[in-house]
Parts: sequence; structure tokens; C-alpha cells
Amino acid sequence: MKPPIHDPSARRHSGEPSPVRHRNGNRQDRPRRPDITEVERQIAGLANRSTQDLRVAWRQLHRTGPPLGLSRDLMIRALAHQLQEQSYGGVSRALRRRLQSLAGASKKAAMAVDPGLVLKAGTTLVRQWRGHTHTVLVHTDGFEHEGQLYRSLTAIAERITEAHWSGPRFFGLTSRVGALAGAKAGRRRDQ
Repeated sequence: MKPPIHDPSARRHSGEPSPVRHRNGNRQDRPRRPDITEVERQIAGLANRSTQDLRVAWRQLHRTGPPLGLSRDLMIRALAHQLQEQSYGGVSRALRRRLQSLAGASKKAAMAVDPGLVLKAGTTLVRQWRGHTHTVLVHTDGFEHEGQLYRSLTAIAERITEAHWSGPRFFGLTSRVGALAGAKAGRRRDQ
């Protein structure tokens, strides 16, 4: 026979209430988040501020007034985002460069790029080229084609065609804006 356990923390596993009292009495009496940060307090306080106070805060932050027609809700959200960004840091340089390149591609209207397109490991891409079927297997660290691992789809497309090709475009992952606009216009006419 085992000796009885007198450790109060062991009772928690048995389903019995713990006899250990917390600083504020019972476990149910203590506050939910005593460690709320100053930024969280400021963000929570934005909802209680008047619209005029929010506009003043916007002017202090951006050195200009809020855009015309900006709702109170969006102003609160934008100010909260700015407070978080100041406290925790903004987007990385790599993400900023990626966003700028996407914006540049959009301005050129040369190609429609879907930034939400993420190829999962295990995905197979298939492309017919000059009577031969080419399959590419997506890995977490690259792309496999004919038993060889490549870092990019462009390298594979160039090997297949022996010319410079955009890999995503070669495998049909992007489309020309003109073709995309025509397809959308055709859908509108059909509706």
C-alpha cells in the first residue's frame, strides 16, 4: 500500500479544488490579465476617446488630418496599428521589398501576380513542352525536376526551354493582365 500524498498541488490532478490560496483569495477572484501592457491600455482607451480627440491623435502621428470620409472605427484601428508598430516594430525589410515589387508589377500592368499563391510541399506541377511532359514536385526547400533539386521554378523553366522564362509564368501560376482583364469583362457581359 502506498503512503497518502500530502502535496496540495497533487489534488489538482484528481479534480479536487486546490486548497492553496492565491494572492487575491480564490482562483476565481483574481484578475484575468494582470500583466496588461501600456500599449494595450492605450489601445483599449482609444474607443473611449471622442472623435475630435482621435483626429488630434491622428494629426500628431501623421502631421496631417485624417482622410475625408474615414470612419471612426477605421481611425481607431489605424491608430491602434500605429501604436503597436511603434511598440513592437513594423514590417521587415524583406516584406517591404516584396510589397514594393508587387506594387511595381501592378503599376506596369505587365503581369497579374497573386501574392496569396503559396505552393505547399507535395504539390505537383505539370507542363507540356514540345511533346514532352515535365513534372515538378514542390519541396519545402525547393523544387524537384527529373531527380534534381532546384531553388526556383525559373531555373527549371530555363533548363527545359533553354531560354530565359519566368518559372511561375511557364508553369501557369501567373497570367497576363490583358488576358485577365478580358476574362473579367467577358464574365460581366455573361452575367
